[in-house]
Amino acid sequence: MSTSTKKNRREQILQALAHMLETHPGQRITTAKLAKEVGVSEAALYRHFPSKARMFEGLITFIEDSILAGINQILNEEKDTITRCHHILHLLLVFTERNPGITRIMTGDALQGEHERLSQQISTLYAKIETHLKQVLREKKMRDGTGFNLDESMLANLLLAYAEGRINQFVRTRFALKPTTDFDQQWDFLRKQLLQS
Repeated sequence: MSTSTKKNRREQILQALAHMLETHPGQRITTAKLAKEVGVSEAALYRHFPSKARMFEGLITFIEDSILAGINQILNEEKDTITRCHHILHLLLVFTERNPGITRIMTGDALQGEHERLSQQISTLYAKIETHLKQVLREKKMRDGTGFNLDESMLANLLLAYAEGRINQFVRTRFALKPTTDFDQQWDFLRKQLLQS
């Protein structure tokens, strides 16, 4: 099997897993069900991934690469602190809205009963996002000469908690309540609070 064929099959397996997470909310995905969805044997799945945990890791890598690359692009293109925070939160909400099945991984919903290291990888991703927000908020003082009345760590945690709450609502409502619903109005309120702080 050629390298490109192998890579395509790996991607096909990951796409099928993401699709099943979206279309079978609340259900545990077994390798037998996944193999049937892909149209291969379970043995064929294991030729590409040594375990189901490795399949989840493949999706977590996709999540991390997509979100962190997007944040880096925002940081390169935008210099205003408030605009950066807005764009980072909007990026998270749009990414999850476009990838409902994968969002179940981000909330931990799809990882129940799976290997603990997978949940730890998601926790690490959120910690990285929070660190980016904290750094953005701290740079305001260096750039503008004025910071915030509230500690930047607390503000970063608050902003991330808002995004995580919207993401959790999306999964809890079986993808009915979109994460970006009312975002502009809610952000306008948050922005005013940030500028007062």
